Amino acid sequence: MSKKLKGNRVQVILECTEHKESGMPGTSRYITTKNRKNTPGRMELKKYNPILKRMTVHKEIR
Repeated sequence: MSKKLKGNRVQVILECTEHKESGMPGTSRYITTKNRKNTPGRMELKKYNPILKRMTVHKEIR
């Protein structure tokens, strides 16, 4: 019998850091995938926040 290996590609959730710190209601979150081998740490991308109406830094949450 062959062993089933876990894939390197996993789904992650990115959440806006500026919106979280501002204390305003609501959140800006995006779902994306990443390769565990190439990016072992937490991802950080600039994405559009529709509530703040500008590009902000979104960090991976677990």
